[in-house]
Amino acid sequence: MGTLTLAAAVGITTVTLGILVKVIGFPDQIRKNYRDKSTKGLSTAFILLSFLAYTSWTLHGILIHDTVVIVGQGLGIITTGAILLQIYIYRGNK
Repeated sequence: MGTLTLAAAVGITTVTLGILVKVIGFPDQIRKNYRDKSTKGLSTAFILLSFLAYTSWTLHGILIHDTVVIVGQGLGIITTGAILLQIYIYRGNK
């Protein structure tokens, strides 16, 4: 087995943190929104831009046939899409 390079270590760390944001961070926000029946305090622009960025990255992954990019960024589409849906549903709740 070879030595772990700095580039490989940074890559592993980046993927790990990215996945944690999508499987812990956003779902925690989704649970809070659901519990409160409100998305007050969230930036709709930020969530929408995140959704578009994840969508673009996923499309890029599909075009270059990169499963890691597709799965990792696809999780972002699901989680930010859920928050966008909550923004739409709860927008009348102040």
